[in-house]
Amino acid sequence: MKEELKLKDRLEKLKLENYKPLREIVFEHLREAILKGKLDPGQRLMEVQLAEQLGVSRTPVREAIRKLELEGLVIMLPRKGAYVADVSLKDIIEVLEIRGALEGLAASVAAERMSDEDIEKLELIFYQFKKSLEDGDIDMMVQKDIEFHDHIFSSTNNQKLIQINNSLREQVYRFRVTYISDYDTSKNLVKEHEDIIEAIYKRDSKLAMERAMHHIENAENFIIEKSRRKKES
Repeated sequence: MKEELKLKDRLEKLKLENYKPLREIVFEHLREAILKGKLDPGQRLMEVQLAEQLGVSRTPVREAIRKLELEGLVIMLPRKGAYVADVSLKDIIEVLEIRGALEGLAASVAAERMSDEDIEKLELIFYQFKKSLEDGDIDMMVQKDIEFHDHIFSSTNNQKLIQINNSLREQVYRFRVTYISDYDTSKNLVKEHEDIIEAIYKRDSKLAMERAMHHIENAENFIIEKSRRKKES
């Protein structure tokens, strides 16, 4: 098993692999760290410290932080500096409520429009997700979960619906990692994904909608319960 690349080494690797400006590479690195929970909500982003860790000057770090602020992933506090933006329980519930309705609509339409080849691809993604669970590969599980849902949306051939889903993806990402990292939840996800595929395979649009919405409802219940336990501990 390869050793994990250090921040500075990884940055050098990224610079060799593409011709993006340094500020863009730093931005993408920090953005990924925030979305994957490697930088915690409320954590202060120190320009000097980050520049030293990444082996760059403060300028690309400063520019990256400003861009992250525009995306809502970082907040700037007067006389205090930059902090990783927190995501409130209310924010997550609101996003999941919208996503539940969208997932239900997408699954319903996909059940009517998805080709046999698209169903086969959905099944392949499902088995890859299941395999990644067996391997304990969280990153791959997250990737395949995204692919599973995105494939359903793309199979609707409704560009407006696809665009709306894309706009919500990053707002869900940080929560998605936490949700999938829970082993019991991940086992439930396998069954829920399988149930959605079955409904689509049967071309039962009503059942597909119900199962997709139930799938997201379970995610909402999980985060509410997790927040309750956190307050009690």
